Amino acid sequence: MTQTTTSVILTQSPTELYKILKFEGLSSSGAEAKIAIADGLVKVNGVVELQKRKKIVAGDVVEFAETILNIRCEN
Repeated sequence: MTQTTTSVILTQSPTELYKILKFEGLSSSGAEAKIAIADGLVKVNGVVELQKRKKIVAGDVVEFAETILNIRCEN
């Protein structure tokens, strides 16, 4: 399996975890993103994250579905 790494630039910080999954196209809807998080399929900074509304800021690393998102802030 190959992991894809993508840089994500936040226009609003902090941003809720489920919104990042939805906006980056890793889930088709916010509801689907929330289910994936609740099922323990998402990691933030290497730790399984179960909080759907976890605040994600610049410097965080989100992992889901063979994709790694490096979070940056717009400056």
